[in-house]
Amino acid sequence: MADLAQARAAKEQLRVALDGRSDVRGIGITPSDDGYRLQVNLERGSSDGVPHRVDGVDVRVRVVGAIHASA
Repeated sequence: MADLAQARAAKEQLRVALDGRSDVRGIGITPSDDGYRLQVNLERGSSDGVPHRVDGVDVRVRVVGAIHASA
């Protein structure tokens, strides 16, 4: 179980680890059954190189496709 402070610290570590990947569309914190987890939104389907856990915080990967501005 990760509390919000743990998730925030892990998010920063994950952001640094994934810096430069052109397929990452966002990294966020989401609630889980027992606390919080990280979520990585990818443009395309390969989660290769995305860790399953960062400092005890679970990481969920979602493929969201391209992100476009809306009016």
